[in-house]
Parts: sequence; C-alpha cells; structure tokens
Amino acid sequence: MSLLLSREISFYLNRLRQLHLRLRDHLYRHLRSQNPAVLAQVSHDAGGDTQYAIDAHLETLLIDLCREWAQESPFVLIAEGIGDDGWYPLPEGTPAREAEFLLIVDPIDGTRPLMYDKRSAWLLSAIAPNFGRETTLEHTLLAMQTELPTTRQYLAYHLWAIRGKGAHAELHNMLTGEIQPTPLSPSRAETLEHGFASFVKLFPEGKLKIAELESEFWARALGESVNPLAFEDQYASTGGQLFELMSGRDRLIADLRPWAFTRMGLPVSPLTCHPYDICTALIAQELGVQVTDLRGEPLRAPLDIRAPVGWIGYANTDLRRRYEPLLMELLWR
Repeated sequence: MSLLLSREISFYLNRLRQLHLRLRDHLYRHLRSQNPAVLAQVSHDAGGDTQYAIDAHLETLLIDLCREWAQESPFVLIAEGIGDDGWYPLPEGTPAREAEFLLIVDPIDGTRPLMYDKRSAWLLSAIAPNFGRETTLEHTLLAMQTELPTTRQYLAYHLWAIRGKGAHAELHNMLTGEIQPTPLSPSRAETLEHGFASFVKLFPEGKLKIAELESEFWARALGESVNPLAFEDQYASTGGQLFELMSGRDRLIADLRPWAFTRMGLPVSPLTCHPYDICTALIAQELGVQVTDLRGEPLRAPLDIRAPVGWIGYANTDLRRRYEPLLMELLWR
C-alpha cells in the first residue's frame, strides 16, 4: 500500500489532463452527431444512480484510457458502472493493496441537463494515495474538473488544483483549440443579499423537508421584503455548483438531502450527492471557498460510489461566519 505517491505530482497532473481532454473532446463530437432521445435512453442502474446511454458511452472510453495509463502505474479506478462496488484495480488482476494510487472519477456529473442539450455537465476526478478503504476525500492531493459543453457552446473551462499549491483555470475554445489561462475569484460579499444562494432539491423526494428549512432560514437571515433579496439556481451538477461558487456567481450552496431523507424515513443513498460528485472540492478550497459537511466539519467521505454526502459551500469565510451558526441550529436543534 502506497503511503505517498511515488512520482512527481506533475506526472499525475499531465496524465490526468490527457485523460480529461480526450474524454471531453470525444463526447463533444459524439453529442453533435446524436439525437438527444438516443442519449437519454436508460442504460442500467449502477447502484448509486441511474445510468443513461450517454453515461455508458463515456464509461467505456474511460476504462480503455485508464487501462493504457495503468501500464505505467497500477492504480484503482473508482467509478460507477465498473466492478461490484465501483473499485476496479488496473491492470486487471492487480491486488488493490498494490495499487500506486486511487483515482476517483465521475465521467459526466450533470448527465440529465447535458443529454437534453440544456446545460453543460462536468468531468470530475481526484487522485489520492492508496490508504485502502480508509482513504477519504480529505486525502486527495490532486483534483481536476473539465466542463462538458453543450453543442451550442464553443468555450469550456478546465480547472485543477494541487493541495497546498493553489488552483488554476483555463478557458478552451472548442472550435479553434486556443487555450487561455483565466482567473477564478469567489465572491467577496459579506451577506447573501442580492446574490445567488441555493438549497439543493433536484428531485421530488425530500423536497418538502428541505423547503421547510429553507423558508425558515430565509425568514431569519433576510426578514420580510417586498422585493426578492436572494435568488436560487438548481444546477443539476455538484461540480457545476462548485464552479458557480469558485467563479463568484454563487455565494451559498447547501445540499441537505441526506439530512432530509433521514428525517422523512426515506432511503438515504440513491438520490444524494456521492463522493465522486464532490471529489473536486479541493479546487474550490484552494480558492478560499469554505466547503464543509452538514456539521461544519471537513468532508471525510470514503472514496466509493455509494456513501451519501451532504455538504455546504460558502464563497468565503465572512459568509460562513455569518450564516453557519443559523444553518447548524436549524439542522440540529
């Protein structure tokens, strides 16, 4: 079992970048040649989420590219649709304990809006040393996320971060191939007034409980007003939600689904965020975004495909200091 990565971090960064861009470019071409009705066909249930034809298409290419990479360095690929529990040592037959590192991937985070060509999705991944099943999100050393644009887009973001060394972003022109470094700056606002802040409620399940807490939060945080003082955006992609925090567009995201499902006696796991959905939280944190679990603690979810993850993201420390006590009171009173 590797306690530290055996190569320079630049090696993993370059290989991961190649993987991301090949997957993105392939999917961009594929989307432009397919009927959305075909992409939206249900493929199978992977245990963590419904998989559609568009997911299955990219997963096949992901595994092929990872097999190529594993000829240089054995590793465990953690993703939906592979193996019994999402852990898939490569090359095949390699014991997981002998893997050099763990690579957790969500090939398409935001499948539903992308397969209907409504809004971009994101390719998410992170690398951690191999501490076996004890490895958590807190151990990730490198994270990368790449925008998967709709067919109407020609610009797409590409982001990465190395723990303790800051975050980086590029804007890619999908038509010309031009790449431009671009700054990302989370909001510096000290209140939620006149900004975007969202409580995640993407599906009918759990929505009532979340809306009740949300209503009380806004009543106490902003009081009564004739004009709306805060706005919401139900972006059906955790990676997309993190990007909105990183880019200064959103000030607060609260994904309380595990809490709501537990309170309502519903199954917790299938319709929540999972570790692969939020494996790029490191990028946001390197930019100063405050990302916590539902008790205000660091994210320590295991690197698997089933663990339910509730999380809260504040664009900066001032917003966290101002609103976290109220959220904690409403969640755990």
